[in-house]
Amino acid sequence: EEEAALVRLCHQAPTGKEPEAASWYREQGNREFKQGHYQAALRLYSKVASHEAPGSPEVSVCFANRSAALLHLGHFEVCLEDIARAESHGYPDGLLPKILLRKAECLLCLGRLQDAQDILRVLESKIALDRVMTTHLTRLKKLSQLQVKLCEKERCPEPAREARGGIQGKSEIWEENNNISGASSSLSLSFDAERGRHLVASQDIVPGQSLLKEEAFVSVLCPGESLPLQGGEAAWDTGATNADLYCHHCLRQLLASVPCQGCSYAKYCSQDCADVAWQQYHRTECSLGALLLTLGVFCHVALRTVLLAGFAEVSRLVGCSHSGDKDLQNPEARCKPLREAPDAGAGTRGIPGCDSNGRYQSSYQALFHLLPHTEQHSAEHKFLCTLSVVAICKQLQAAGLEAAVLNQESRQQWSEPKTCEKTSDELSPELKTVAEAMLRHVLQLQCNAQAITVMQELGPGDGAVVNKKPVRLATAFFPVLSLLNHSCCPNTSVSFSGTAATVRASQPIPRGQEVLHCYGPHRCRMRVAERQQLLSQYFFECRCQACLEELESGVKSLVPIRNSFCCPKCQAQMQVNSPYCSNEACATSASRENLSCRLQDLQQQIKKALDLLRVGKADQAIKMLLKCQMDAGNFLSPEHLLMGEMEDHLAQVYATLGKWQEAARHLKKSIEIVEMHHGPSSVETGHELFKLAQVLFNGFAVSEALSTIQRAEGILSVHFGPQSAQIQELQEMKACLSELPRNILQRT
Repeated sequence: EEEAALVRLCHQAPTGKEPEAASWYREQGNREFKQGHYQAALRLYSKVASHEAPGSPEVSVCFANRSAALLHLGHFEVCLEDIARAESHGYPDGLLPKILLRKAECLLCLGRLQDAQDILRVLESKIALDRVMTTHLTRLKKLSQLQVKLCEKERCPEPAREARGGIQGKSEIWEENNNISGASSSLSLSFDAERGRHLVASQDIVPGQSLLKEEAFVSVLCPGESLPLQGGEAAWDTGATNADLYCHHCLRQLLASVPCQGCSYAKYCSQDCADVAWQQYHRTECSLGALLLTLGVFCHVALRTVLLAGFAEVSRLVGCSHSGDKDLQNPEARCKPLREAPDAGAGTRGIPGCDSNGRYQSSYQALFHLLPHTEQHSAEHKFLCTLSVVAICKQLQAAGLEAAVLNQESRQQWSEPKTCEKTSDELSPELKTVAEAMLRHVLQLQCNAQAITVMQELGPGDGAVVNKKPVRLATAFFPVLSLLNHSCCPNTSVSFSGTAATVRASQPIPRGQEVLHCYGPHRCRMRVAERQQLLSQYFFECRCQACLEELESGVKSLVPIRNSFCCPKCQAQMQVNSPYCSNEACATSASRENLSCRLQDLQQQIKKALDLLRVGKADQAIKMLLKCQMDAGNFLSPEHLLMGEMEDHLAQVYATLGKWQEAARHLKKSIEIVEMHHGPSSVETGHELFKLAQVLFNGFAVSEALSTIQRAEGILSVHFGPQSAQIQELQEMKACLSELPRNILQRT
């Protein structure tokens, strides 16, 4: 019954190639292209490429169509790549002049004049050979226009533009740790019974200092939610999710994806990424796509972990756990409390996960030694995890992929169809070993999974002010990053670039102090009772400074006050656990259920206002947002986060209209509320200041823009480093403003 139910669920997440879907997406893409919606056309043509069967004559046409959209969007280098793909997949000779013309135009735009000239000569010869002047008349006209432009460019070459990365940020000082891979020499590895393995500052650390740079041992893209189908008529989803927007191997943002040859799900930023993924893990995962999507990302991470580690290493460590290596379940058994690990590896040699030289590396051995907390998980949870893992292993066996998992195939055999050799439902001893390791990893992930997040643009991203929000992109294992314990008031900040994590100090850390990371519940966002409840999933009771202050010192959190309802009559705060107003003279009562319904209605109205902005109805969006703001003032506290969000939305609309002063006024109010909730040096405040800097820059408020840039730069460099894209953009704005004539600077 369970197997039948699982099969039914898998049918809801198809990952095979469907020619009908390819045809449908092609029609939709062509329609969007004709209407001038090139970004939408680009996305749809990529879906066509994912569904076309390898070797289909339509594949080359798909890449050619996508190259046209890329040309219109100004992505000339990527356009050339798609043209090359179209040619390599056998683009019809009769249509070749069309893409050669496009290629010449791209080369012209990139300043590669000689290459463009060569293509134009080829074009002329082909058109002359065809002798069908009527068919190519329009192309000849465009060809002559291009040649004129070419001649003009050769007579008057444009001055070379300064590259976007031309402004160099400050270089970071970095000295590698001898005992912890990827860590700074300012850290040491310690252990005690209460905190387990943890990192300590071995010298004074300043804010913004890089402490750890680690590549994920394994990462799996979270597919993201599919957008609802339009009108209920569409047979396939036209929305874009994480699976369409990011490379499934390196997690870089996609413009023109390279599809997997075997499934419609996996997409890559380049053929190199596609080849590496296939070699390392996707040759095994490809036919299991629907099952892995159904069982969830933790099961997918567990499978990919054992595939990357290799069966020999998996078998060795599972064998060690069977032969009485107690430290796998109980690290205290082998470790003596260490206040601070010395420079020599001898001090860390007793710590689980370290190699024979006492070095803690970002390796499978270190990952295997992360605690699975087997005794703390409920029996129901462990049974469900076991069922999921066995389902994957049975599917591997049924699909004839066991040899691939055990690394027993030659490369020549990888792409050949597999035949099932086993008829028994019983798993082989080797697959049981794989299943045991996978189960351990699924249990480990509850406490050791790291979400890789990115700042994703909201809307089309073509406005003067870029609005972004943090999005969970992938789930990963970082063996060294997992050494950081939790604090509700951490002293570090973590940022990501692709599959790499960087940890920086967010405040001064004196020598001997533990280096701490926030697992999610932060003192600025929720009360201690809520934090403790969320942290229970990690099987520990938080005793950080923030929790102790609230629990023992009687210090009341300001979070419920800032995010509270206010009295509809006198605007005083409503009591947290009571329907009455806190103002005794008023004593108005209001149902919390009623107030919650009003809040939900308000959020729906705000969403409608933003939908109006997306379709170009900015004036209507302003009216609706101002009405929402007025309604909110009747039952929400002035410091409520939603009040700040509305100010931010109003700033976005006014910026769209070019009303920079109004946009700046609303952004300043938003920043005040964000600072109350997250603190003046928080990453959230830094992002808001970045937006304010953009508004002031566009509005020519030079002196105020320069001071805002300086403050934003100070905050964001601590969290993301001096080489980050936002810092580079701030420096470009500052350089541009500083080069203005002195008389303009004095007036502004």
